[in-house]
Amino acid sequence: MQKLIIEARVNEFMRREEGNPNVPYSPAEIAADARACREAGAAILHFHARKPDGSPEHSTESYAETVRLVRETSDILVHPTLGYATLDDTAERRLQHILAMAKTPATSPHFAPMDMGSVNVDRYNEQARRFETTQLIYKNSTETLFYFGEEIARAKLKPYLVSWNIGFTRYIEAFLEMRRLAEPAFICFCLTDNTWLGGHPGTLKGLQAHLDFLPNNHACEWTVVNFGGNLFSLAGAIIALGGHISIGLGDYTYRELGFPTNAELVARIAEMARELGREVATPAEAAAILGIDLAHFEQQHRAA
Repeated sequence: MQKLIIEARVNEFMRREEGNPNVPYSPAEIAADARACREAGAAILHFHARKPDGSPEHSTESYAETVRLVRETSDILVHPTLGYATLDDTAERRLQHILAMAKTPATSPHFAPMDMGSVNVDRYNEQARRFETTQLIYKNSTETLFYFGEEIARAKLKPYLVSWNIGFTRYIEAFLEMRRLAEPAFICFCLTDNTWLGGHPGTLKGLQAHLDFLPNNHACEWTVVNFGGNLFSLAGAIIALGGHISIGLGDYTYRELGFPTNAELVARIAEMARELGREVATPAEAAAILGIDLAHFEQQHRAA
C-alpha cells in the first residue's frame, strides 16, 4: 500500500476566539507551524493568508511572503488557497496570486486548488433551526474550471481537486475523460459536519458514497477532510482503505483534545498510521506518489 500523505490544514478561516488560540495568522506563524507539522509527519501544508486580526487577506504579497518563509525553513509541499470570499471576482483575479507566485522560485507553491463544482456554504444553526446566512454560494462554473485547469498546468503546478459531493466527483471523471486533467489526479473528499451542510456528512457512509464514484478507469489518489468536524473517527478507515488524510485546526478546533496544535494533530495521525502498518510519506515521497516534478522546482532555483 502507498505511504500515507498527511496534509496539515493549519488555519482556513478559523478564528482563535472560536476555541483554539493555536490557529496561526501571520506569515511567520504559518511558517513556524509548517515546520512543526513537517517534523510531525506532514508532507503538505494548506493555508489561507490572514491579517493580524485574523480576517482574510487576499493580497499576492501576503501569500508570497508566507510561501517564501515556509520554503526557507522546510521542504514541505505548499498548497495555498484561492479563498472563497473572492468568488464574485473573475476566474483570472481568483487565480492571479497563484500564477504570480509560480513565476518566482522562492515563492512558487506546488499545488493550486480546483473545487470541481458549486455549492451553498451558508451556515446552519441546528439549535435555532435557522441559517445564519442565506446567499453564500461557492461558485465554480465549468468555464472557470477550464481556465483553472489550463493555467495551473501551464504554471507546472499540481491541481488539487476538491469534491464536496458526488456531482463534483463526476465532474472530475469528465475532466479526466476529456484529458483536461493529468493523471494521477489528486482528489480531496470534503466531508462537512455541524453548521456546514454542503458536503457529505463526516461518516463512513458519507465517505463511501464518494468512493463509489471514484473514477476507476483513471489513476487517482484521494485524501479526506472533515470541514467542521472531528476527522479522527474516520481516520482508521481512511488509512486502511488506502486514502490519505488532510487535517488541521482550520477545519475544526479539536477542543475535546484540549488545545492541540496542528503539529500534535499530525503526530496523532502519523502514530495511528504506523500502528496500522502504514508508513508516512515525506514531502519527496508524496511528490512522487502524486506525479509532482520536484526537479522542475530545483531547476527554477538553479536558474534564479
